Amino acid sequence: MLKCDMVTRMCAKYFAVHPDMNLFQSVTSALDNTLASDPTAVIFGEDVAFGGVFRCTVGLRDKYGKDRVFNTPLCEQGIVGFGIGAAVAGATAIAEIQFADYIYPAFDQIVNEAAKYRYRSGNLFDCGNLTIRAPWGCVGHGSLYHSQSPEAFFAHCPGIKVVIPRGPVQCKGLLLSCIADQNPCIFFEPKILYRAAVEQVPTEAYTIPLSQAEVIQEGSDVTLVAWGTQIHVLREVANMAQEKLGVSCELIDLQTILPWDTETVCKSVAKTGRLLISHEAPITGGFAAEISSTVQEQCFLNLEAPIARVCGYDTPFPHIFEPFYIPDKWKCFDAIKKLISY
Repeated sequence: MLKCDMVTRMCAKYFAVHPDMNLFQSVTSALDNTLASDPTAVIFGEDVAFGGVFRCTVGLRDKYGKDRVFNTPLCEQGIVGFGIGAAVAGATAIAEIQFADYIYPAFDQIVNEAAKYRYRSGNLFDCGNLTIRAPWGCVGHGSLYHSQSPEAFFAHCPGIKVVIPRGPVQCKGLLLSCIADQNPCIFFEPKILYRAAVEQVPTEAYTIPLSQAEVIQEGSDVTLVAWGTQIHVLREVANMAQEKLGVSCELIDLQTILPWDTETVCKSVAKTGRLLISHEAPITGGFAAEISSTVQEQCFLNLEAPIARVCGYDTPFPHIFEPFYIPDKWKCFDAIKKLISY
């Protein structure tokens, strides 16, 4: 009886510090940790004071005050411009762009100011304490202006880091790493996963290294590479390939888009000889093209088949035709069959 009580207490203690959280709650937890430990940290954006449209900042203004969690005008250029200034002045600035689709008005501030601030001053000044959060990717009904995946636009810009998590545990650890990193970071959050994925997430602060991909599943026949929501699609595809084709897939979550982990990906492709990359963004100029080019250069003699890309089409993101647009499991499974039979 005593032993049972001890186990019960140990379990209760564990779950108290590792509660179930979905992805938006893990964002809130990371922001809460930051505000509690860093008196210079401020969070700002459209509607963040009442919690934001996805509730990621709910309760933080009441806990830390209106001077540290506050709304801004509806002006993305102004939000990022203010964040740059706050970061240069010494604050830990965490800006929210309400949807990744609306980050484009801030493009000049991000690309020409934030990314180049340290370089143009010869490292005398920087805005490395700036982190920009934005809900990202398709959601099932978002249509043109609430479904986009703009990571490739920023992957062409030296001086910033671009990060996309796949679930609650990774979300909190990677977000805290972005906030701590001494470079401006863009943190895209897969909004379809905000309430879909639940994991046991530590309440205390922890970090996950940036620019380090994670091998989620080891395999020997095909390398699958993705990030964010698409990881869950490819996980199902890997299981289908094993069950229906007897094909062993190695699944890699890139996690950081810029700068990305070339070593992990190329090491896997050298082993499997085949590569499939998948993302929701349009195929032309998508980040899969950069991965494909790098692997082609570094692993040419290891390749057993042409590199496959399964991505969105070169059209605006549709509404009722979204199921036909997204790179679903059947498209990816068909690509694996072609890779194996080449």
